[in-house]
Amino acid sequence: MNMVYNSSNYCVVEFSDFGDVGEHPAGGFEIMDKGLRREIFLDGKQAEHFKNDVARLISSEPSSDEFDDFLANYTGLMTQVVALH
Repeated sequence: MNMVYNSSNYCVVEFSDFGDVGEHPAGGFEIMDKGLRREIFLDGKQAEHFKNDVARLISSEPSSDEFDDFLANYTGLMTQVVALH
């Protein structure tokens, strides 16, 4: 587990090499919206697309606001409620 981004609005955690061969073999990304208290887990092709999109974005040296705007594109997909244990 590796936190790759953390702002006052979002947190992105990368998980790598966990699970069975057929389930999350290459890990994935958890994106959390702190304001909405919702999250999404991307794995497989979705995780690959996300990683490539982030690499392109980072190459342009975005501000935190620009990175947050990028992550806001995933807000509509976030259905899992963030719960503290």
